Amino acid sequence: MKILISDYKASMMPAHEYEIEVLKKGLPDAEIEVYEYTDEKRAEFFEKMQDVNALLTAFIKMDQEALEHAPNLQVISINATGYDSIDLPEATKRSIGVCPVGEYCTWDVAEHTIALMLALNKNLKEYTYDIEKNHVWEYSVSNIPTRISNQTLGIFGFGKIGKAVAKMAMGLGMHVIATDIAMKKDEAKKLGVEMVTPEEIFERADVITNHMNLGAENRDYFTIHEFRKMKRHPIFLNMARGLSIREEDLAQALDEGTLRGAGLDVLLDETPKLDCHPLVNRKNLIITPHAAFFSKEAFEDMQRISCENIVHFLKGEKEQVFRLVNEV
Repeated sequence: MKILISDYKASMMPAHEYEIEVLKKGLPDAEIEVYEYTDEKRAEFFEKMQDVNALLTAFIKMDQEALEHAPNLQVISINATGYDSIDLPEATKRSIGVCPVGEYCTWDVAEHTIALMLALNKNLKEYTYDIEKNHVWEYSVSNIPTRISNQTLGIFGFGKIGKAVAKMAMGLGMHVIATDIAMKKDEAKKLGVEMVTPEEIFERADVITNHMNLGAENRDYFTIHEFRKMKRHPIFLNMARGLSIREEDLAQALDEGTLRGAGLDVLLDETPKLDCHPLVNRKNLIITPHAAFFSKEAFEDMQRISCENIVHFLKGEKEQVFRLVNEV
């Protein structure tokens, strides 16, 4: 039994002892290899995949070509909640299980969302920039902020994270509205959240945050067309997937003043070239390096669950896999 732990350097765990411990506990005879992936070494990666039974990764693209080079692969465990890097129909056709973590960092991502919202609303980046770079000590250099308790938060995607964000925002006194493809009105009503259409969020929200799962229907969902519908010049936050936003359009919306600020934990590319990126070095934009999930507790849960998924799947204990997103 061979297990490969592989990803881009920036997405790899800083250490793999805990992952190996969990895997060895469940599969004592397993051979485990850790391999740092790059697109330039894809052919070498294909060679390694020839005799691999389980792959632990987050962002390596496992398309039809990659799966063709993995004749013994039984399961792909994703140490993340998303799995858009996997050709799911092709994996299913080959009876390869796909297991994202599913739930490990809901509260952490919600905290990060609220932190970015508050920082942008209080102009913290502009103040610190002016103090540290321009040596300016002046509170009135920015727009006058409005109390967050007097603002309306609009949430796209009312799943676990969206609900957690709603609870935190309501604790701050905000009015919360949300939209979701499932329109979960009963769940929303219990929390005191108003379910509305996307158009109503564009019309009414002072802050808009995206927590939608990525699918074909919401790639490039937020373009200049949508940004210009946002009547209250909101703060815009994206904690979901970079592919939901057309980045050049977000830059245009910030330049036009259509948005008063933005906070992003994801970009289009997981390994972005930041020295020439159109969204870098803006006073009203905070970008974090896909770090919303990052806490001691979440980190340990992610490693444990993703490895236990491999153990359970390879031992035929599919009912104990935390989340299996295809039928195999």
